[in-house]
Parts: sequence; structure tokens; C-alpha cells
Amino acid sequence: MTTVGILGGGQLARMLALAGAPLGVRFLIVDSASDACAGQVAPLITADWRDFDALAGLAQRSDVVTFDFENVPADTAHWLSERTRVFPNARALALAQDRLAEKSLFRELGLDTPAFATVDSRDDLQRALDRVGCPAVLKTRRLGYDGKGQFRIRAADDADAAWAALGGVPLILEAWVAFEREVSVIAVRSRSGELRTYPLVQNWHADGILSASLAPAPDAQALNAAALRHARAIGERLDYVGVFALELFVVDGRLLGNEMAPRVHNSGHWTIEGAPCSQFENHVRAVLGLPLGDTSALGTSVMLNWIGELPDPNPVLAEPRAHWHDYGKSPRAARKVGHATLCASGNVEMAERLARVARALGRDAQVAPVLAALGT
Repeated sequence: MTTVGILGGGQLARMLALAGAPLGVRFLIVDSASDACAGQVAPLITADWRDFDALAGLAQRSDVVTFDFENVPADTAHWLSERTRVFPNARALALAQDRLAEKSLFRELGLDTPAFATVDSRDDLQRALDRVGCPAVLKTRRLGYDGKGQFRIRAADDADAAWAALGGVPLILEAWVAFEREVSVIAVRSRSGELRTYPLVQNWHADGILSASLAPAPDAQALNAAALRHARAIGERLDYVGVFALELFVVDGRLLGNEMAPRVHNSGHWTIEGAPCSQFENHVRAVLGLPLGDTSALGTSVMLNWIGELPDPNPVLAEPRAHWHDYGKSPRAARKVGHATLCASGNVEMAERLARVARALGRDAQVAPVLAALGT
């Protein structure tokens, strides 16, 4: 039986294992946390990313190794690639770990980005602010996700506080973007180079963490074509295999590149029930060299993220075509502990279901912008 090793044992690894099981695939998880939630559905090796004895065992027992977490050291991925197949490759992983390299590649391939500048000292920060202007966002070049490693600079007087909070590691200053909406595209590329994308998704964030996603994004036909073009260029340049996400801003009707995630992505969770083949199954298919599945949308889907603790599932499950996902995690502030997906044949039907769920759960603020995007 085929075995896929996964570095990282969070909810993404959990959903990969659940998606791959019907294909007859076994999974082996490596995570430094002994209670990693993917360990509830697949065997778990508790080890550090640089525990090469444990990683040697993973390589020996796996036909291919992949990731659910982009901050696995790229040199660990390279070390594993000398002992077994690793997808995506270490080069793609390394690029996505560095915001400067990532945005430089976007621009090289024709995907525009917000203005940015490298910051390695307090003097660099001042020069970058003079060039980029305010407001702006100071970010760590590495290890930032879900709003971590960021400081918003609203005026020049905030520079000292930003440097005190983040200085001492390589940084990047990015112009603040007054975007019309945030969107993302989930792409999957096979070993043979075939690339498919799911429809563009509109996203909403709260405190830097994804709060809700609407798929397909309304009125996005032209943007879909542009997103596919950018995803194809990036996938080909990196010789990428597997699923990746491009997070994008829409400004004046055009796309600006924000970030790339070299893995399955939170904004693609809707695909489990809202597409013929989910992002998780397609990732498993891609890394194993199997044919890719259909990425079209089966109507309208809304994914609601549960952060910190799970709400009452009953109002969600009372709705037709509603799906509940409990990640098996203990409650904790700012922690993703689950999600729900509502599916409908179209926007009007979706708006009715979503409004009922929002009222029952007291989530009107979370759902209001989604209802507005649905045209209700």
C-alpha cells in the first residue's frame, strides 16, 4: 500500500489523510507536538524538523513526503529529497518562506505587488518609509502567518514602536493597500505539468486570520483568467507539484500579489463539499502521480472559520447541505479549531441559509460582508 509522509500534523494534514483514505493511501505524520490533531486519524511520529534519525525513518517508510506547514526548514526538505520523493520541492518551499523572494518572483513573472522595500536596520526602515510612504506594514521576511510577525505603521511616528516590536531579524516593508476585496486562487499542478485551478474565492479576515470565504467570488470572470495565468507561470517556474494558493488583492479591477502558500490552504476548505474533487484529494493525487480531479464549483459555497472555540453546531447542521468540521483541538485564543461549509445552488439560496445561521449563532458581524457580496 502507498504511504504519504506529511511534515506537520495540524488540521491540513488531518484533512489530507481523510481525503486520501478512500484512494487506499496510508499516511505517516511528523510533528513536534505529541497531541497534533492529525495524529487522531493517522500514525504520528513526534520529532523535531531536524531530528534526522526520525526523518530517516519517515523517508524509509514513505513513497512520497509532503507538507502541511510552510515553515518546515527548506534544508530538511532537501535532505529528505535525497532519500525519497518530496513534493513540492525544496526550492518552492524556500521561496515561499521569504516574503522578499516571493514578491520579487511575482514581479518577475508579471504579477504586480504592493510597493515594498528590504529592511535590515532602523536606518533602512526610515529609508523604506520615505520610499514606500504611510500607511505601511512592517513584516518579518520569514515565519509569519495568520497575522503574526506584522506591525502596521499608520504614521511615521509609529516607526520606533514597529522596530522595537520586530527589529533584529530580516524584515520587509510593504505599502498598505486600499483593496476592493481580498481573493485567492487554489491551484494544483501534477508531476507531468498539468495545472488546474479552482474558481477564485473572496475572503474576509479578522485580526489577520481568515474568517470567511465565498466561492466562487462574484463577478470575477476576468479575474479568474488572470489568476490562472499567474498560477501557471509560478507553477512552471518552480516546477511545482501539488496544491498551492495565491493570496491576492483586487485594486482598480486588477490583481496584486500578496502571498503564496506552498500547501493546501484555508481558503480552499470549501472544496471538500463544494467541488467534485477537493483540494486535499487533488494534492494527494498530484504528489502520487495520479490524474487530477475536477476543480469546478458545485454551486455556491461559504466557509466559516471557527477561531478560539467551536460554536453550537446545531444551527449549522439544521441547514440543508451544511457540513461541520471539528479539528479535534482544545480551545485556545486565535487558534483555528474548526470550520463549517454551507452549500447551495446559487447566491439567493445561500444568502437565506447563511442569514439563518448568523442569527442563530450571533455571528452577524462575521457574515454581514459575505451577505453583501452575495447581493443581499
